[in-house]
Amino acid sequence: MRRFLNAKLRDITITGTYIEYEGSITLDEEYLERTGILPFEEVHVLNVESGTRFITYAIKGKRGSGAVELNGPAAHLGKPGDRIMVLTYAYLTEEEIPRHRPRIVSISPK
Repeated sequence: MRRFLNAKLRDITITGTYIEYEGSITLDEEYLERTGILPFEEVHVLNVESGTRFITYAIKGKRGSGAVELNGPAAHLGKPGDRIMVLTYAYLTEEEIPRHRPRIVSISPK
Protein backbone atom coordinates (compact mmCIF):
# COMPACT_ATOMS: atom_id res chain seq x y z
CA MET A 1 0.00 0.00 0.00
CA ARG A 2 1.15 3.52 -0.80
CA ARG A 3 -0.12 6.81 0.59
CA PHE A 4 -1.68 9.42 -1.72
CA LEU A 5 -3.50 12.73 -1.41
CA ASN A 6 -7.20 11.99 -0.96
CA ALA A 7 -8.74 15.45 -0.44
CA LYS A 8 -7.58 19.05 -0.48
CA LEU A 9 -9.65 21.97 0.75
CA ARG A 10 -7.98 25.18 -0.41
CA ASP A 11 -8.55 28.91 -0.51
CA ILE A 12 -10.12 29.01 2.96
CA THR A 13 -9.45 31.55 5.68
CA ILE A 14 -9.37 31.04 9.44
CA THR A 15 -12.50 32.60 10.92
CA GLY A 16 -11.78 32.01 14.62
CA THR A 17 -9.40 30.55 17.19
CA TYR A 18 -10.42 29.01 20.49
CA ILE A 19 -7.68 28.07 22.97
CA GLU A 20 -10.02 26.63 25.61
CA TYR A 21 -10.85 23.49 23.68
CA GLU A 22 -9.30 20.04 23.50
CA GLY A 23 -8.02 20.48 19.97
CA SER A 24 -9.07 20.16 16.34
CA ILE A 25 -10.26 22.23 13.39
CA THR A 26 -13.93 23.08 12.95
CA LEU A 27 -15.03 23.22 9.31
CA ASP A 28 -18.37 24.19 7.78
CA GLU A 29 -20.36 20.99 7.15
CA GLU A 30 -20.63 21.91 3.45
CA TYR A 31 -16.82 21.98 3.16
CA LEU A 32 -16.61 18.50 4.69
CA GLU A 33 -19.22 17.13 2.31
CA ARG A 34 -17.63 18.67 -0.78
CA THR A 35 -14.23 17.15 0.03
CA GLY A 36 -15.44 13.88 1.55
CA ILE A 37 -13.64 14.63 4.83
CA LEU A 38 -15.45 12.96 7.74
CA PRO A 39 -15.89 14.31 11.27
CA PHE A 40 -12.99 13.15 13.47
CA GLU A 41 -10.89 12.20 10.43
CA GLU A 42 -7.19 13.06 10.65
CA VAL A 43 -6.33 16.16 8.63
CA HIS A 44 -3.13 18.01 7.81
CA VAL A 45 -3.44 21.80 8.04
CA LEU A 46 -1.05 24.04 6.09
CA ASN A 47 -0.93 27.74 6.95
CA VAL A 48 -0.14 29.65 3.75
CA GLU A 49 0.80 32.80 5.68
CA SER A 50 3.28 31.35 8.20
CA GLY A 51 4.30 28.06 6.60
CA THR A 52 3.15 26.19 9.71
CA ARG A 53 1.96 22.62 9.16
CA PHE A 54 0.21 20.48 11.75
CA ILE A 55 -1.97 17.39 12.12
CA THR A 56 -5.29 17.36 13.95
CA TYR A 57 -8.83 16.10 13.30
CA ALA A 58 -11.90 17.63 11.70
CA ILE A 59 -15.04 18.68 13.56
CA LYS A 60 -18.31 19.44 11.76
CA GLY A 61 -19.29 23.10 11.96
CA LYS A 62 -22.64 24.69 11.24
CA ARG A 63 -23.75 24.27 7.62
CA GLY A 64 -23.38 27.47 5.61
CA SER A 65 -21.48 29.27 8.36
CA GLY A 66 -18.15 29.38 6.54
CA ALA A 67 -16.55 28.19 9.79
CA VAL A 68 -12.82 27.52 9.72
CA GLU A 69 -11.80 27.51 13.39
CA LEU A 70 -8.62 26.36 15.08
CA ASN A 71 -9.24 24.88 18.52
CA GLY A 72 -7.03 24.07 21.52
CA PRO A 73 -3.26 24.04 20.94
CA ALA A 74 -3.81 24.43 17.18
CA ALA A 75 -5.20 27.91 17.89
CA HIS A 76 -1.60 29.03 18.47
CA LEU A 77 -0.69 28.09 14.89
CA GLY A 78 -2.86 30.57 13.02
CA LYS A 79 -4.98 33.67 13.41
CA PRO A 80 -8.23 34.87 11.87
CA GLY A 81 -7.58 35.98 8.33
CA ASP A 82 -4.75 33.50 7.68
CA ARG A 83 -5.22 31.49 4.49
CA ILE A 84 -4.93 27.73 5.01
CA MET A 85 -5.32 24.40 3.23
CA VAL A 86 -6.65 21.17 4.74
CA LEU A 87 -5.50 17.82 3.33
CA THR A 88 -6.26 14.14 3.89
CA TYR A 89 -4.44 11.08 2.61
CA ALA A 90 -5.47 7.54 1.72
CA TYR A 91 -3.61 4.26 1.48
CA LEU A 92 -4.07 2.62 -1.91
CA THR A 93 -3.19 -0.74 -3.34
CA GLU A 94 -1.23 -0.97 -6.58
CA GLU A 95 -4.52 -1.79 -8.34
CA GLU A 96 -6.30 1.30 -6.97
CA ILE A 97 -3.54 3.80 -7.82
CA PRO A 98 -4.27 4.24 -11.56
CA ARG A 99 -7.96 5.04 -10.89
CA HIS A 100 -7.45 7.32 -7.89
CA ARG A 101 -8.33 10.99 -8.26
CA PRO A 102 -8.15 13.21 -5.17
CA ARG A 103 -10.96 15.67 -4.47
CA ILE A 104 -9.56 19.19 -4.68
CA VAL A 105 -12.04 21.86 -3.64
CA SER A 106 -11.43 25.61 -3.78
CA ILE A 107 -13.65 27.84 -1.65
CA SER A 108 -14.01 31.34 -3.04
CA PRO A 109 -13.95 34.13 -0.45
CA LYS A 110 -17.43 35.33 0.52
